Amino acid sequence: MSWGTELWDQFDNLEKHTQWGIDVLEKYIKFVKERTEIELSYAKQLRNLSKKYQPKKNSKEEEEYRYTSTRAFLATLNEMNDYAGQHEVISENMTSLITGELSRYVQELKQERKSHFHDGRKAQQHIETCWKQLEASKRRFERDCKEADRAQQYFEKMDADINVTKADVEKARQQAQLRHQMAEDSKAEYSSTLQKFNSEQHDHYYTHIPNIFQKIQEMEERRIVRIGESMKTFAEVDRQVIPIIGKCLDEITKAAELVDHKNDSQLVIEAFKSGFEPPGDIDFEDFTQPMKRTISDSSLSNSRGDGKSEPKFGSKSKGKLWPFIKKNKGAGPEDFSNLPPEQRRKKLQQKVDELNRDIQKEMDQRDALTKMKDVYIKNPQMGDAASVDHRLAELGQNIEKLRIEVQKFEGWLAEVEGRLPARTDHARRQSGLYEAQNTSAVNSCAQDRESPDGSYTEEQSQETEMKVPATDFDDEFDDEEPLPTIGTCKALYTFEGQNEGTISVAEGEMLYVIEEDKGDGWTRIRRNEDEEGYVPTSYVEVYLDKNAKGAMTYI
Repeated sequence: MSWGTELWDQFDNLEKHTQWGIDVLEKYIKFVKERTEIELSYAKQLRNLSKKYQPKKNSKEEEEYRYTSTRAFLATLNEMNDYAGQHEVISENMTSLITGELSRYVQELKQERKSHFHDGRKAQQHIETCWKQLEASKRRFERDCKEADRAQQYFEKMDADINVTKADVEKARQQAQLRHQMAEDSKAEYSSTLQKFNSEQHDHYYTHIPNIFQKIQEMEERRIVRIGESMKTFAEVDRQVIPIIGKCLDEITKAAELVDHKNDSQLVIEAFKSGFEPPGDIDFEDFTQPMKRTISDSSLSNSRGDGKSEPKFGSKSKGKLWPFIKKNKGAGPEDFSNLPPEQRRKKLQQKVDELNRDIQKEMDQRDALTKMKDVYIKNPQMGDAASVDHRLAELGQNIEKLRIEVQKFEGWLAEVEGRLPARTDHARRQSGLYEAQNTSAVNSCAQDRESPDGSYTEEQSQETEMKVPATDFDDEFDDEEPLPTIGTCKALYTFEGQNEGTISVAEGEMLYVIEEDKGDGWTRIRRNEDEEGYVPTSYVEVYLDKNAKGAMTYI
Protein backbone atom coordinates (compact mmCIF):
# COMPACT_ATOMS: atom_id res chain seq x y z
CA MET A 1 0.00 0.00 0.00
CA SER A 2 1.82 3.02 -1.34
CA TRP A 3 0.59 6.47 -2.17
CA GLY A 4 3.05 6.55 -5.07
CA THR A 5 1.35 3.70 -6.91
CA GLU A 6 -2.21 4.04 -5.64
CA LEU A 7 -2.46 7.84 -5.74
CA TRP A 8 -0.07 8.66 -8.61
CA ASP A 9 -2.60 11.09 -10.09
CA GLN A 10 -3.81 12.71 -6.79
CA PHE A 11 -1.09 15.29 -6.29
CA ASP A 12 -3.52 18.14 -5.49
CA ASN A 13 -5.64 16.06 -3.10
CA LEU A 14 -2.53 14.88 -1.24
CA GLU A 15 -1.45 18.49 -0.89
CA LYS A 16 -4.82 19.40 0.64
CA HIS A 17 -4.83 16.34 2.92
CA THR A 18 -1.38 16.98 4.35
CA GLN A 19 -2.31 20.61 5.00
CA TRP A 20 -5.42 19.37 6.83
CA GLY A 21 -3.18 17.08 8.94
CA ILE A 22 -1.05 20.05 10.00
CA ASP A 23 -4.21 21.99 10.85
CA VAL A 24 -5.38 19.10 13.06
CA LEU A 25 -2.02 19.06 14.85
CA GLU A 26 -2.16 22.80 15.45
CA LYS A 27 -5.73 22.46 16.72
CA TYR A 28 -4.58 19.81 19.20
CA ILE A 29 -1.73 22.06 20.36
CA LYS A 30 -4.22 24.85 20.95
CA PHE A 31 -6.47 22.46 22.90
CA VAL A 32 -3.60 21.38 25.19
CA LYS A 33 -2.52 24.99 25.67
CA GLU A 34 -6.02 25.96 26.80
CA ARG A 35 -6.05 22.93 29.11
CA THR A 36 -2.81 24.14 30.74
CA GLU A 37 -4.33 27.60 31.22
CA ILE A 38 -7.37 26.02 32.87
CA GLU A 39 -5.12 23.97 35.17
CA LEU A 40 -3.17 27.07 36.18
CA SER A 41 -6.36 29.04 36.78
CA TYR A 42 -7.84 26.16 38.80
CA ALA A 43 -4.66 25.85 40.87
CA LYS A 44 -4.67 29.61 41.52
CA GLN A 45 -8.30 29.53 42.61
CA LEU A 46 -7.62 26.58 44.91
CA ARG A 47 -4.66 28.37 46.49
CA ASN A 48 -6.70 31.54 46.96
CA LEU A 49 -9.52 29.49 48.48
CA SER A 50 -7.12 27.78 50.89
CA LYS A 51 -5.52 31.11 51.81
CA LYS A 52 -8.92 32.76 52.31
CA TYR A 53 -9.93 30.29 55.00
CA GLN A 54 -6.54 30.00 56.70
CA PRO A 55 -6.61 31.33 60.28
CA LYS A 56 -5.13 34.77 60.74
CA LYS A 57 -2.03 34.87 62.90
CA ASN A 58 -2.32 36.19 66.43
CA SER A 59 -6.10 36.29 66.22
CA LYS A 60 -8.93 34.69 68.12
CA GLU A 61 -9.64 32.58 65.07
CA GLU A 62 -6.22 30.94 65.43
CA GLU A 63 -7.10 29.83 68.96
CA GLU A 64 -10.16 28.01 67.64
CA TYR A 65 -7.91 25.57 65.79
CA ARG A 66 -7.10 23.66 68.95
CA TYR A 67 -10.28 21.64 68.42
CA THR A 68 -9.90 18.42 66.43
CA SER A 69 -12.67 19.36 63.99
CA THR A 70 -11.07 22.71 63.16
CA ARG A 71 -7.63 21.09 62.99
CA ALA A 72 -9.05 18.65 60.45
CA PHE A 73 -10.38 21.62 58.49
CA LEU A 74 -6.94 23.26 58.64
CA ALA A 75 -5.37 20.01 57.39
CA THR A 76 -7.89 20.03 54.54
CA LEU A 77 -6.87 23.58 53.64
CA ASN A 78 -3.17 22.64 53.66
CA GLU A 79 -3.78 19.54 51.57
CA MET A 80 -5.84 21.55 49.09
CA ASN A 81 -2.83 23.82 48.73
CA ASP A 82 -0.71 20.76 47.82
CA TYR A 83 -3.55 19.55 45.60
CA ALA A 84 -3.37 22.86 43.72
CA GLY A 85 0.38 22.36 43.33
CA GLN A 86 -0.23 19.11 41.45
CA HIS A 87 -2.45 20.91 38.98
CA GLU A 88 0.39 23.36 38.43
CA VAL A 89 2.66 20.36 37.76
CA ILE A 90 0.13 19.10 35.18
CA SER A 91 0.20 22.48 33.46
CA GLU A 92 4.01 22.67 33.46
CA ASN A 93 4.47 19.12 32.13
CA MET A 94 1.87 19.54 29.40
CA THR A 95 3.49 22.78 28.34
CA SER A 96 6.98 21.31 28.14
CA LEU A 97 6.19 17.79 26.91
CA ILE A 98 3.30 18.46 24.54
CA THR A 99 2.77 22.05 23.42
CA GLY A 100 6.45 22.92 23.31
CA GLU A 101 7.51 19.73 21.50
CA LEU A 102 4.59 19.73 19.09
CA SER A 103 5.07 23.41 18.23
CA ARG A 104 8.66 22.70 17.18
CA TYR A 105 7.56 19.57 15.30
CA VAL A 106 4.88 21.50 13.39
CA GLN A 107 7.50 23.94 12.13
CA GLU A 108 9.71 21.06 10.98
CA LEU A 109 6.72 19.34 9.41
CA LYS A 110 5.79 22.43 7.45
CA GLN A 111 9.32 22.72 6.08
CA GLU A 112 9.45 19.04 5.13
CA ARG A 113 6.06 19.19 3.45
CA LYS A 114 7.05 22.27 1.54
CA SER A 115 10.20 20.53 0.30
CA HIS A 116 8.38 17.38 -0.84
CA PHE A 117 5.68 19.21 -2.73
CA HIS A 118 8.30 21.47 -4.27
CA ASP A 119 10.03 18.37 -5.64
CA GLY A 120 6.67 17.07 -6.86
CA ARG A 121 5.88 20.28 -8.70
CA LYS A 122 9.35 20.31 -10.19
CA ALA A 123 8.87 16.75 -11.53
CA GLN A 124 5.44 17.71 -12.80
CA GLN A 125 6.83 20.72 -14.61
CA HIS A 126 9.60 18.61 -16.16
CA ILE A 127 7.20 16.03 -17.59
CA GLU A 128 4.98 18.81 -18.88
CA THR A 129 7.97 20.37 -20.62
CA CYS A 130 8.82 17.01 -22.23
CA TRP A 131 5.21 16.68 -23.34
CA LYS A 132 5.31 20.11 -24.92
CA GLN A 133 8.53 19.21 -26.77
CA LEU A 134 6.92 16.01 -28.04
CA GLU A 135 3.87 17.91 -29.23
CA ALA A 136 6.04 20.46 -31.05
CA SER A 137 8.07 17.73 -32.75
CA LYS A 138 4.90 15.93 -33.72
CA ARG A 139 3.34 19.05 -35.21
CA ARG A 140 6.56 19.81 -37.10
CA PHE A 141 6.67 16.26 -38.52
CA GLU A 142 3.04 16.52 -39.52
CA ARG A 143 3.61 19.86 -41.20
CA ASP A 144 6.68 18.61 -43.09
CA CYS A 145 4.80 15.55 -44.29
CA LYS A 146 2.02 17.69 -45.64
CA GLU A 147 4.51 20.00 -47.34
CA ALA A 148 6.24 17.00 -48.90
CA ASP A 149 2.94 15.66 -50.24
CA ARG A 150 2.08 19.00 -51.77
CA ALA A 151 5.56 19.30 -53.32
CA GLN A 152 5.25 15.77 -54.78
CA GLN A 153 1.83 16.52 -56.19
CA TYR A 154 3.12 19.76 -57.74
CA PHE A 155 6.08 17.93 -59.26
CA GLU A 156 3.87 15.27 -60.74
CA LYS A 157 1.58 17.93 -62.16
CA MET A 158 4.46 19.86 -63.69
CA ASP A 159 5.95 16.69 -65.12
CA ALA A 160 2.67 15.73 -66.78
CA ASP A 161 2.19 19.14 -68.33
CA ILE A 162 3.79 19.25 -71.86
CA ASN A 163 3.74 23.00 -71.87
CA VAL A 164 6.14 23.29 -68.91
CA THR A 165 9.79 23.62 -69.55
CA LYS A 166 12.29 21.06 -68.36
CA ALA A 167 13.81 23.65 -66.08
CA ASP A 168 10.56 24.18 -64.24
CA VAL A 169 10.02 20.45 -64.01
CA GLU A 170 13.53 19.96 -62.60
CA LYS A 171 12.94 22.72 -60.10
CA ALA A 172 9.69 21.13 -58.93
CA ARG A 173 11.44 17.75 -58.67
CA GLN A 174 14.20 19.19 -56.48
CA GLN A 175 11.65 20.96 -54.31
CA ALA A 176 9.73 17.71 -53.80
CA GLN A 177 12.92 15.87 -52.89
CA LEU A 178 13.81 18.61 -50.40
CA ARG A 179 10.40 18.43 -48.74
CA HIS A 180 10.65 14.64 -48.54
CA GLN A 181 14.03 14.97 -46.87
CA MET A 182 12.68 17.49 -44.37
CA ALA A 183 9.77 15.15 -43.61
CA GLU A 184 12.20 12.32 -43.03
CA ASP A 185 14.25 14.50 -40.68
CA SER A 186 11.12 15.59 -38.77
CA LYS A 187 10.06 11.97 -38.57
CA ALA A 188 13.39 10.99 -37.08
CA GLU A 189 13.29 13.89 -34.63
CA TYR A 190 9.70 13.07 -33.67
CA SER A 191 10.61 9.45 -33.14
CA SER A 192 13.56 10.39 -30.96
CA THR A 193 11.51 12.89 -28.94
CA LEU A 194 8.74 10.34 -28.49
CA GLN A 195 11.14 7.73 -27.19
CA LYS A 196 12.68 10.27 -24.83
CA PHE A 197 9.25 11.40 -23.57
CA ASN A 198 8.12 7.83 -22.99
CA SER A 199 11.24 7.19 -20.99
CA GLU A 200 10.78 10.39 -19.00
CA GLN A 201 7.09 9.63 -18.45
CA HIS A 202 7.91 6.13 -17.24
CA ASP A 203 10.50 7.48 -14.83
CA HIS A 204 8.08 10.18 -13.72
CA TYR A 205 5.15 7.90 -12.91
CA TYR A 206 7.09 4.86 -11.76
CA THR A 207 10.12 6.38 -10.04
CA HIS A 208 10.09 10.11 -9.27
CA ILE A 209 6.43 10.54 -8.26
CA PRO A 210 6.30 7.29 -6.21
CA ASN A 211 9.46 8.33 -4.35
CA ILE A 212 8.10 11.80 -3.61
CA PHE A 213 4.67 10.47 -2.62
CA GLN A 214 6.32 7.81 -0.47
CA LYS A 215 8.19 10.53 1.45
CA ILE A 216 4.93 12.47 1.82
CA GLN A 217 3.22 9.32 3.07
CA GLU A 218 5.99 8.69 5.61
CA MET A 219 5.79 12.30 6.73
CA GLU A 220 2.04 12.04 7.23
CA GLU A 221 2.35 8.74 9.08
CA ARG A 222 4.97 10.27 11.40
CA ARG A 223 2.55 13.11 12.08
CA ILE A 224 -0.20 10.63 12.98
CA VAL A 225 2.15 8.65 15.24
CA ARG A 226 3.36 11.86 16.89
CA ILE A 227 -0.13 13.11 17.71
CA GLY A 228 -1.01 9.67 19.11
CA GLU A 229 2.09 9.73 21.35
CA SER A 230 1.16 13.23 22.48
CA MET A 231 -2.28 12.00 23.47
CA LYS A 232 -0.66 9.23 25.51
CA THR A 233 1.58 11.82 27.16
CA PHE A 234 -1.52 13.90 27.85
CA ALA A 235 -2.99 11.02 29.82
CA GLU A 236 0.33 10.07 31.44
CA VAL A 237 0.87 13.59 32.79
CA ASP A 238 -2.42 13.28 34.63
CA ARG A 239 -1.65 9.75 35.75
CA GLN A 240 1.70 10.76 37.26
CA VAL A 241 0.10 13.13 39.77
CA ILE A 242 -2.72 10.77 40.74
CA PRO A 243 -0.64 9.08 43.51
CA ILE A 244 0.25 12.45 45.04
CA ILE A 245 -3.34 13.67 44.74
CA GLY A 246 -4.38 10.39 46.33
CA LYS A 247 -1.99 11.07 49.22
CA CYS A 248 -3.53 14.52 49.67
CA LEU A 249 -6.99 12.96 49.81
CA ASP A 250 -5.70 10.26 52.19
CA GLU A 251 -4.32 12.96 54.49
CA ILE A 252 -7.69 14.72 54.45
CA THR A 253 -9.38 11.43 55.31
CA LYS A 254 -6.83 10.76 58.03
CA ALA A 255 -7.40 14.21 59.53
CA ALA A 256 -11.15 13.64 59.41
CA GLU A 257 -10.76 10.32 61.21
CA LEU A 258 -8.86 12.12 63.99
CA VAL A 259 -11.87 14.29 64.78
CA ASP A 260 -12.72 13.41 68.38
CA HIS A 261 -15.98 14.77 69.74
CA LYS A 262 -15.05 13.76 73.28
CA ASN A 263 -11.76 15.63 73.10
CA ASP A 264 -13.47 18.74 71.69
CA SER A 265 -16.05 18.61 74.46
CA GLN A 266 -13.26 18.45 77.03
CA LEU A 267 -11.57 21.45 75.39
CA VAL A 268 -14.80 23.42 75.77
CA ILE A 269 -14.76 22.58 79.48
CA GLU A 270 -11.13 23.70 79.78
CA ALA A 271 -11.84 26.89 77.85
CA PHE A 272 -14.85 28.08 79.84
CA LYS A 273 -14.67 26.33 83.22
CA SER A 274 -14.74 28.95 86.00
CA GLY A 275 -13.79 26.70 88.91
CA PHE A 276 -16.72 27.75 91.08
CA GLU A 277 -19.04 25.35 92.90
CA PRO A 278 -22.69 25.34 91.77
CA PRO A 279 -25.24 26.61 94.30
CA GLY A 280 -26.79 24.11 96.69
CA ASP A 281 -30.38 23.44 97.70
CA ILE A 282 -32.83 26.25 98.43
CA ASP A 283 -33.77 26.65 102.07
CA PHE A 284 -37.41 26.67 103.06
CA GLU A 285 -38.78 30.13 103.83
CA ASP A 286 -41.30 30.12 106.65
CA PHE A 287 -43.46 33.22 106.09
CA THR A 288 -45.53 32.39 109.17
CA GLN A 289 -42.83 33.92 111.35
CA PRO A 290 -43.48 37.64 111.94
CA MET A 291 -39.81 38.52 111.75
CA LYS A 292 -39.33 37.08 108.27
CA ARG A 293 -42.63 38.54 107.10
CA THR A 294 -41.53 41.99 108.20
CA ILE A 295 -38.22 41.59 106.38
CA SER A 296 -39.89 40.41 103.20
CA ASP A 297 -42.22 43.43 103.22
CA SER A 298 -39.43 45.94 103.79
CA SER A 299 -39.21 48.82 101.38
CA LEU A 300 -36.25 50.06 99.42
CA SER A 301 -34.12 51.41 102.22
CA ASN A 302 -30.93 50.78 104.13
CA SER A 303 -32.86 49.10 106.98
CA ARG A 304 -31.92 45.48 107.72
CA GLY A 305 -33.68 42.77 109.66
CA ASP A 306 -32.29 41.65 112.97
CA GLY A 307 -29.62 39.09 112.70
CA LYS A 308 -28.70 40.17 109.14
CA SER A 309 -25.08 41.03 108.62
CA GLU A 310 -24.16 44.47 107.41
CA PRO A 311 -22.65 44.78 103.95
CA LYS A 312 -18.91 45.02 103.73
CA PHE A 313 -19.07 47.75 101.14
CA GLY A 314 -20.51 50.54 103.23
CA SER A 315 -18.47 53.24 101.56
CA LYS A 316 -18.64 54.65 98.09
CA SER A 317 -17.98 51.75 95.72
CA LYS A 318 -18.39 53.19 92.29
CA GLY A 319 -14.66 53.31 91.81
CA LYS A 320 -14.12 49.83 93.20
CA LEU A 321 -16.08 47.74 90.72
CA TRP A 322 -13.19 47.41 88.27
CA PRO A 323 -13.10 43.61 88.11
CA PHE A 324 -16.65 43.62 86.72
CA ILE A 325 -16.86 46.82 84.71
CA LYS A 326 -16.71 46.02 80.98
CA LYS A 327 -15.63 49.55 80.06
CA ASN A 328 -12.11 48.92 81.39
CA LYS A 329 -9.91 49.87 78.45
CA GLY A 330 -6.56 48.96 79.98
CA ALA A 331 -4.86 45.57 79.88
CA GLY A 332 -5.70 43.05 82.62
CA PRO A 333 -3.49 42.66 85.68
CA GLU A 334 -0.23 40.81 85.24
CA ASP A 335 -1.31 37.93 87.48
CA PHE A 336 -4.63 37.53 85.57
CA SER A 337 -6.51 38.04 88.83
CA ASN A 338 -9.47 39.38 86.86
CA LEU A 339 -10.22 35.88 85.54
CA PRO A 340 -12.08 32.96 87.13
CA PRO A 341 -9.80 30.47 88.92
CA GLU A 342 -9.68 27.82 86.21
CA GLN A 343 -9.12 30.35 83.41
CA ARG A 344 -6.51 32.13 85.52
CA ARG A 345 -4.67 28.86 86.06
CA LYS A 346 -4.62 28.20 82.31
CA LYS A 347 -3.33 31.67 81.52
CA LEU A 348 -0.61 31.42 84.16
CA GLN A 349 0.42 27.99 82.88
CA GLN A 350 0.62 29.34 79.33
CA LYS A 351 2.75 32.23 80.54
CA VAL A 352 5.10 29.88 82.41
CA ASP A 353 5.47 27.69 79.31
CA GLU A 354 6.12 30.73 77.13
CA LEU A 355 8.79 32.02 79.49
CA ASN A 356 10.45 28.59 79.63
CA ARG A 357 10.59 28.52 75.84
CA ASP A 358 12.18 31.97 75.84
CA ILE A 359 14.74 30.78 78.38
CA GLN A 360 15.58 27.75 76.24
CA LYS A 361 15.97 29.97 73.20
CA GLU A 362 18.32 32.31 75.04
CA MET A 363 20.30 29.35 76.39
CA ASP A 364 20.66 27.91 72.89
CA GLN A 365 22.03 31.25 71.68
CA ARG A 366 24.42 31.37 74.62
CA ASP A 367 25.65 27.83 73.92
CA ALA A 368 26.19 28.68 70.26
CA LEU A 369 28.15 31.83 71.13
CA THR A 370 30.19 29.91 73.70
CA LYS A 371 31.19 27.37 71.06
CA MET A 372 32.03 30.21 68.68
CA LYS A 373 34.19 31.81 71.34
CA ASP A 374 36.04 28.53 71.89
CA VAL A 375 36.71 28.31 68.16
CA TYR A 376 38.02 31.88 68.12
CA ILE A 377 40.29 31.11 71.09
CA LYS A 378 41.75 28.06 69.35
CA ASN A 379 41.92 29.79 65.94
CA PRO A 380 42.45 33.55 66.46
CA GLN A 381 42.61 34.11 62.71
CA MET A 382 38.90 33.23 62.44
CA GLY A 383 37.76 36.02 64.78
CA ASP A 384 38.20 37.93 68.00
CA ALA A 385 37.02 35.94 71.04
CA ALA A 386 36.42 39.13 73.03
CA SER A 387 33.88 40.33 70.47
CA VAL A 388 31.24 37.89 71.76
CA ASP A 389 31.71 38.63 75.48
CA HIS A 390 29.29 41.55 75.48
CA ARG A 391 26.57 39.47 73.81
CA LEU A 392 27.18 36.58 76.23
CA ALA A 393 26.76 38.96 79.16
CA GLU A 394 23.48 40.25 77.69
CA LEU A 395 22.21 36.72 77.23
CA GLY A 396 23.13 35.86 80.83
CA GLN A 397 21.19 38.87 82.10
CA ASN A 398 18.20 38.02 79.93
CA ILE A 399 18.16 34.44 81.19
CA GLU A 400 18.30 35.62 84.79
CA LYS A 401 15.43 38.06 84.24
CA LEU A 402 13.34 35.38 82.57
CA ARG A 403 14.00 32.95 85.43
CA ILE A 404 12.82 35.56 87.93
CA GLU A 405 9.67 36.02 85.85
CA VAL A 406 9.13 32.26 85.78
CA GLN A 407 9.46 32.06 89.56
CA LYS A 408 6.94 34.88 89.95
CA PHE A 409 4.35 33.26 87.67
CA GLU A 410 4.98 29.81 89.13
CA GLY A 411 4.24 31.28 92.56
CA TRP A 412 0.93 32.66 91.33
CA LEU A 413 0.22 29.35 89.63
CA ALA A 414 0.87 27.37 92.79
CA GLU A 415 -1.37 29.77 94.70
CA VAL A 416 -4.23 29.30 92.22
CA GLU A 417 -3.87 25.52 92.09
CA GLY A 418 -4.07 25.45 95.86
CA ARG A 419 -7.25 27.56 95.86
CA LEU A 420 -9.27 25.71 93.21
CA PRO A 421 -12.28 24.20 95.03
CA ALA A 422 -12.76 20.45 94.98
CA ARG A 423 -16.11 19.40 93.50
CA THR A 424 -18.34 17.42 95.89
CA ASP A 425 -21.49 15.43 95.22
CA HIS A 426 -23.53 17.21 97.93
CA ALA A 427 -22.83 20.89 97.29
CA ARG A 428 -25.37 22.94 99.16
CA ARG A 429 -26.97 26.23 98.25
CA GLN A 430 -27.14 28.39 101.33
CA SER A 431 -26.52 31.91 102.48
CA GLY A 432 -22.96 31.18 103.52
CA LEU A 433 -21.92 29.51 100.22
CA TYR A 434 -19.26 31.99 99.09
CA GLU A 435 -18.29 32.72 102.67
CA ALA A 436 -17.58 29.02 103.20
CA GLN A 437 -15.39 28.95 100.08
CA ASN A 438 -13.25 31.73 101.56
CA THR A 439 -13.26 30.74 105.24
CA SER A 440 -9.52 30.32 105.35
CA ALA A 441 -9.02 33.67 103.67
CA VAL A 442 -11.30 35.49 106.15
CA ASN A 443 -9.22 34.31 109.09
CA SER A 444 -5.99 35.52 107.51
CA CYS A 445 -5.11 39.22 107.52
CA ALA A 446 -2.89 39.33 104.46
CA GLN A 447 -4.23 36.58 102.21
CA ASP A 448 -5.54 37.03 98.67
CA ARG A 449 -9.29 37.01 98.09
CA GLU A 450 -11.10 35.18 95.34
CA SER A 451 -13.82 37.34 93.83
CA PRO A 452 -17.04 35.91 92.39
CA ASP A 453 -15.66 36.05 88.86
CA GLY A 454 -12.39 34.43 89.82
CA SER A 455 -10.25 37.50 90.62
CA TYR A 456 -8.15 37.74 93.75
CA THR A 457 -7.73 40.80 95.98
CA GLU A 458 -5.84 41.28 99.18
CA GLU A 459 -7.90 42.00 102.31
CA GLN A 460 -6.15 44.32 104.74
CA SER A 461 -8.23 43.60 107.86
CA GLN A 462 -11.25 41.74 109.17
CA GLU A 463 -13.24 44.88 109.71
CA THR A 464 -16.83 45.02 108.52
CA GLU A 465 -16.00 47.67 105.92
CA MET A 466 -13.14 47.08 103.49
CA LYS A 467 -10.73 49.98 102.95
CA VAL A 468 -9.55 50.40 99.37
CA PRO A 469 -7.05 53.18 98.63
CA ALA A 470 -8.21 55.64 96.03
CA THR A 471 -6.35 55.64 92.74
CA ASP A 472 -6.49 57.50 89.46
CA PHE A 473 -8.47 54.54 88.15
CA ASP A 474 -11.04 55.05 90.89
CA ASP A 475 -11.26 58.74 90.15
CA GLU A 476 -12.05 57.98 86.55
CA PHE A 477 -15.23 56.19 87.57
CA ASP A 478 -16.04 58.71 90.34
CA ASP A 479 -16.52 61.33 87.65
CA GLU A 480 -18.98 59.20 85.73
CA GLU A 481 -22.72 59.70 85.89
CA PRO A 482 -24.53 56.98 87.89
CA LEU A 483 -26.23 54.31 85.83
CA PRO A 484 -30.02 54.68 85.52
CA THR A 485 -32.35 52.29 87.31
CA ILE A 486 -33.89 49.70 85.00
CA GLY A 487 -35.93 47.78 87.57
CA THR A 488 -36.02 46.34 91.04
CA CYS A 489 -35.08 43.03 92.60
CA LYS A 490 -35.73 41.04 95.74
CA ALA A 491 -32.96 39.11 97.49
CA LEU A 492 -33.93 35.46 97.72
CA TYR A 493 -30.96 34.62 99.97
CA THR A 494 -28.45 36.41 102.12
CA PHE A 495 -25.20 37.14 100.25
CA GLU A 496 -22.03 38.27 101.99
CA GLY A 497 -20.20 40.42 99.44
CA GLN A 498 -16.71 39.96 100.79
CA ASN A 499 -14.90 40.46 97.48
CA GLU A 500 -14.10 43.67 95.70
CA GLY A 501 -16.92 44.82 93.41
CA THR A 502 -19.66 42.86 95.20
CA ILE A 503 -22.28 44.11 97.64
CA SER A 504 -23.85 42.34 100.59
CA VAL A 505 -27.61 41.84 100.65
CA ALA A 506 -30.02 40.43 103.20
CA GLU A 507 -32.67 37.87 102.46
CA GLY A 508 -35.93 39.56 101.42
CA GLU A 509 -34.30 42.97 100.88
CA MET A 510 -35.59 45.08 97.97
CA LEU A 511 -32.99 46.89 95.82
CA TYR A 512 -32.64 48.72 92.51
CA VAL A 513 -31.33 46.98 89.35
CA ILE A 514 -28.94 49.13 87.28
CA GLU A 515 -27.41 46.47 84.99
CA GLU A 516 -28.81 43.14 83.82
CA ASP A 517 -26.93 39.86 83.78
CA LYS A 518 -24.66 39.93 80.70
CA GLY A 519 -24.26 36.17 80.69
CA ASP A 520 -21.56 35.99 83.36
CA GLY A 521 -23.98 35.12 86.21
CA TRP A 522 -23.84 38.54 87.95
CA THR A 523 -26.40 41.34 88.24
CA ARG A 524 -25.43 44.89 89.18
CA ILE A 525 -27.67 46.47 91.82
CA ARG A 526 -27.84 49.66 93.92
CA ARG A 527 -29.00 50.17 97.49
CA ASN A 528 -28.60 53.93 97.62
CA GLU A 529 -26.56 56.61 95.92
CA ASP A 530 -23.27 55.46 97.42
CA GLU A 531 -23.79 51.70 97.62
CA GLU A 532 -23.85 49.54 94.51
CA GLY A 533 -22.21 46.34 93.36
CA TYR A 534 -22.68 42.88 91.92
CA VAL A 535 -24.61 39.94 93.35
CA PRO A 536 -25.12 36.44 91.90
CA THR A 537 -28.12 36.50 89.58
CA SER A 538 -29.41 33.27 91.09
CA TYR A 539 -29.65 35.02 94.51
CA VAL A 540 -32.19 37.64 93.40
CA GLU A 541 -35.56 37.86 91.70
CA VAL A 542 -35.48 40.64 89.12
CA TYR A 543 -38.44 42.82 88.10
CA LEU A 544 -37.63 44.91 85.02
CA ASP A 545 -39.59 48.08 84.34
CA LYS A 546 -40.41 49.18 80.81
CA ASN A 547 -37.94 47.04 78.88
CA ALA A 548 -39.38 43.75 80.11
CA LYS A 549 -42.81 42.23 79.72
CA GLY A 550 -43.82 41.25 83.25
CA ALA A 551 -41.44 39.98 85.86
CA MET A 552 -38.29 38.10 84.86
CA THR A 553 -37.14 35.60 87.43
CA TYR A 554 -33.68 34.02 87.43
CA ILE A 555 -33.79 30.77 89.32
